[in-house]
Amino acid sequence: MKPQSLFFAVLLNLSLNAACAESPHSHPAPSPAHDNRVVLELAPGERAMILEEMRLFLSGLQKMTGALGKQDMPAAAAAARGMGRIMTHEVPPTLRAKLPQEFRQLGFSVHSDFDQIALDAESLKDVSYSLGQVSATLQKCVNCHTTYQIRSPALNAGHWANGCRDVVALLSAAPRFKESGTGGIP
Repeated sequence: MKPQSLFFAVLLNLSLNAACAESPHSHPAPSPAHDNRVVLELAPGERAMILEEMRLFLSGLQKMTGALGKQDMPAAAAAARGMGRIMTHEVPPTLRAKLPQEFRQLGFSVHSDFDQIALDAESLKDVSYSLGQVSATLQKCVNCHTTYQIRSPALNAGHWANGCRDVVALLSAAPRFKESGTGGIP
């Protein structure tokens, strides 16, 4: 093997190993003995639906706290209202059957809290009061994330690491690069 080919093969191997090591999915998940949260096993699309709602909460909270920081109560109310019951959607029956009643009730109460925050921000115009309400609502988020974890079969702890090992094994088993006049690249 030419030095250029060897260099390319070593570089490719190091790149794949680095990519596998850097993947957030390659880090071992906490073992069940250390993570006592209730596992909600969802299909990838169901998981994506719930995670998208959580991202919308984060975006809405950022808008709301930014508005509260400027004492812009109409904007704070609008952001809160956007996270209220208007944000709820019809949950597909298959997903509903997988979600514990407590999980669904907690989610609905968070939406209701944001509706109340919006009403109070408009009527009371009291930043401190609104921030107290946000804090109480965020505690529900903390409780939910402390109680539940959402997994998809395709995203299990070893999925990415196993995929990387498979690629490295395939490359290791592949015939060596032929000298093709392109610096060893086939």
